[in-house]
Amino acid sequence: VKSLGEEGDVKNVANGYARNFLLPRNLAVPYNDATVLIFEARKAEIEARKDQKRKDSASLKEKLESVNLDLSMPACSNGKLYGAVTNNVVADALAKLGFEIERKRIEIPGLTIKSVGNYHATIRLYEAQVAEIKISVKSQDVENNATEAKEEKKVEKKVEKKDTEAVKAEETSSN
Repeated sequence: VKSLGEEGDVKNVANGYARNFLLPRNLAVPYNDATVLIFEARKAEIEARKDQKRKDSASLKEKLESVNLDLSMPACSNGKLYGAVTNNVVADALAKLGFEIERKRIEIPGLTIKSVGNYHATIRLYEAQVAEIKISVKSQDVENNATEAKEEKKVEKKVEKKDTEAVKAEETSSN
């Protein structure tokens, strides 16, 4: 259970929580002499898995801290974003770079980024390890893109008019 502990941990919980949630879902076993013996026998295996997770987390931390995310978001001329950069946006950008990070593990100061600039976000890894990534939010030229799109539409309309005029001229000349 993510918020409670890992395999092999001994925790005290309320009777109702254990009876109604943990035990029926096989997420926990009652603490008694038999279960203690079982976990003592598997202790080396459990510790080996925990050590592997720690090593994987340390290497992931090194890789993440070298990452600079460059996000291009629509913004107005004063630098205020039309949307916001949330942990979902950061998780998607990291996924494009090959990192599979749960959005719940990404913490952005102030929960969202609402203006253009440079920021830091923290990512909670295994146990107490934390990686810090740099996020650079840049403005997409929304106004320029809109005017370019309008100009392209005008050019397309002019081309269509010329094509229809040429077809009409051919029809009249052939009659």
